[in-house]
Amino acid sequence: MSKKYRVAVVGATGAVGEVMRSTLAHRGFPVSELVALASARSAGLELEFGDGCVECQELTPDSFEGVDIALFSAGADISRTFAPIARDAGCVVIDNSSAWRMDPEVPLIVPEVNPDAARDHRGIIANPNCSTIQMVVVLKPLHDETRITRVVVSTYQAVSGTGTEAISELVRQSDELLEGMTPQVEVYPHQIAFNCLPHIDVFLEDGSTKEEQKMVDETKKIMGDDTIEVTATCVRVPVENGHSEAVNVQFAGEMPPARARELLASAPGVIVLDDPSLGMYPMPVIASGTDPVYVGRIRRDPTIPHGLNLWVVADNLRKGAALNAVQIAELLVERQLVRVPR
Repeated sequence: MSKKYRVAVVGATGAVGEVMRSTLAHRGFPVSELVALASARSAGLELEFGDGCVECQELTPDSFEGVDIALFSAGADISRTFAPIARDAGCVVIDNSSAWRMDPEVPLIVPEVNPDAARDHRGIIANPNCSTIQMVVVLKPLHDETRITRVVVSTYQAVSGTGTEAISELVRQSDELLEGMTPQVEVYPHQIAFNCLPHIDVFLEDGSTKEEQKMVDETKKIMGDDTIEVTATCVRVPVENGHSEAVNVQFAGEMPPARARELLASAPGVIVLDDPSLGMYPMPVIASGTDPVYVGRIRRDPTIPHGLNLWVVADNLRKGAALNAVQIAELLVERQLVRVPR
């Protein structure tokens, strides 16, 4: 009988934690026991897992005894505190927060892009930012064919990336505006309904946001190429779920659109939807609730040498977070890397 693993989900009641639970069950991950962990106020809640339920437990320093793999989705502060505790208890941590992504001793992994990085883990593996994940899944097969020199990306990010409170705020504000009321602002600094906010995470000294800097730094680390120039503008839009990206790519040599479509059509985890004459292109309503990264609007950029424009869409809660984390866990199992080096 194949080995099964005791798996913990930290932040099990949140938007990403919920999808982590469902993804583990849907993909048949070999779970012997699921340990659902959250704050004290969630302790005792019955949470769905597969055909049954598990009782949520309070996250404490003793939560990881006997746990093999822990999927963290509770934020950077929680991860900084509890990921080392889990690792020291003999658990391999796959962390969805920003806490460990740029640590040189922590692999930052997208299984379709850099699976071999898992060999070097020391008990903590970082799950990249949602917007970075979907972009590099598309860039990798193109970069392998003809080296990418520069990427300009503008994102259109759904409110689910902020959490369930943001989804509720979008719905509530939309109702308030349609009823002629002044929308109440709580989650975001300005109204999000019928609006776009070029402001995700905090602003840095150079005028960019932390979200934009994440895309720059993480792309280079995941792709394993610091020579790729990356610039990003990240925007929150009034879409419930599913991030979209307009990606402009410059290559060192020729990359005809037809060849790009051919490469992407055979790339793992990618679906090409690219026939504008039939109104066929990726949209959040298509991607939401599904696993692939969708790409379309593949066309030349005639203003630069060897340039392409792409439109990339994915479910940010699935491939952008929970699914990628579970795929990392599957990678660890497949390569027999579910162990903490001593």
